[in-house]
Amino acid sequence: MNTATLLISCPDRKGLSAAIANFLYTYNANIVHSDQHQDETENLFLMRVEWDVTDFSLDMSAFAAAFQPIADRFQMIWSVALSACRPKMAIFVSKYDHCLVDLLHRHKSGELRCDIPLIISNHEDCRGLADYYGIPYHVITVTKDNKAESEQAQHALLETSQIDLIVLARYMQVLSHEFTASYPQRIINIHHSFLPAFEGAKPYHRAFARGVKLIGATSHYVTEVLDDGPIIEQDVMRISHRDDIDMLIQKGRDLERMVLSRAVRAHLENRILVYAKKTVIFS
Repeated sequence: MNTATLLISCPDRKGLSAAIANFLYTYNANIVHSDQHQDETENLFLMRVEWDVTDFSLDMSAFAAAFQPIADRFQMIWSVALSACRPKMAIFVSKYDHCLVDLLHRHKSGELRCDIPLIISNHEDCRGLADYYGIPYHVITVTKDNKAESEQAQHALLETSQIDLIVLARYMQVLSHEFTASYPQRIINIHHSFLPAFEGAKPYHRAFARGVKLIGATSHYVTEVLDDGPIIEQDVMRISHRDDIDMLIQKGRDLERMVLSRAVRAHLENRILVYAKKTVIFS
């Protein structure tokens, strides 16, 4: 189905749903999915509406101009996306390949509707996987002395490929504030812990030392504060005193790949709205 998806956030008030539905009905839209959420604390209305564009009489190139009067009246922040337009996604990876393997498999099977023009790494370890899936693999070495230069090289590759989304699939480098600011809500990371607990490095070791009974993984948008961006997806797994650190890491990797792929899919399907450092994930 060829669809368009509208995401909206604005101050909550009466008549919002009716105004949006009436606008779409005016142009013969067939709404196939609609979901909304009211946050009373923030006095916000958030909505996702998807419609079949087959018989939609308004040319999508004219959608913004036609919809803007309604957006202005209700003080909306909004975006619209077409399912026919496939986002371009870049994957960053270091040595651990489990998240990369999962993303590439789901992409090849058609679960992730996007194009992957390139993979960027600071190590050679995952080149074989990239070659197997026919995706260009770029190694840019990162040291404490060349970080600015390496990020400039990465940025150049991303701009050349017109990348819409960056996925950090266990990329073990901290991105600079300047780099993350260039891609607001367009960089998704997987952290091998149930944030906000055990942020930073070696969370499994600290979880083991603390004697936790649950381990988790968290996928979030990257901001200038390490491991503090809006959370998209999380999951947990029960462990016991019989699990050593190696077993925690092994179990955690299963969580990481699933949590990251769910987050990436939600983003690609335009099901995420960010507000007040939180997210709404529409079904």
